[in-house]
Amino acid sequence: MDATASREPSWDHACQIQGEMFVQTSQMGGLDIQLCYYRGFGEFFASKWLADANALLKQMSAVYCLGGHTQITKLLKHSIKETKQQKINAVVFVGDCMEENVDTLCQLAGELGLLGTPVFVFHEGNDTAAEKAFRQIARLSNGAYCAFDSRSAQQLKDLLVAVAVYATGGKKALSDFSKSSGSIVKQLSHQLK
Repeated sequence: MDATASREPSWDHACQIQGEMFVQTSQMGGLDIQLCYYRGFGEFFASKWLADANALLKQMSAVYCLGGHTQITKLLKHSIKETKQQKINAVVFVGDCMEENVDTLCQLAGELGLLGTPVFVFHEGNDTAAEKAFRQIARLSNGAYCAFDSRSAQQLKDLLVAVAVYATGGKKALSDFSKSSGSIVKQLSHQLK
């Protein structure tokens, strides 16, 4: 997650939604999640893998936003390292801007694609440079891109639940789930065909 200052207005709400998503997935057989975020001057954090919703919520609620540039490169490199150690079913990135070399990001996204780890990029806002980069990251990793309205908590919640369904059951489970879901989940599912 992008925890830079530009995300501060929606950070607390996004954390609550992600916590709810984690609780919902426990009903589908559970899901291990690693919380990663960047903020400030070069600060990148990756938690231990968490299977307990309360532990995740506690970690997420302790995070506050701090000004700084994006560090998506660090997130993708970390994801590659983790994927080489154990199978990772999905990486979810929630952010609003991109201030890095797009070719570097695309190279890393392609590596994740070759490793079988799709990146689901959820874009808050309407930064066109970020949109172009985020779409390429998703495509090269065999993931999906969706923009969401920061005023619509339900959109982000639907997207996160959809990725949880994908991570626990694959493309078929997501396809089945999308049949009874809103248009944003259908948009996500359609990109994975």
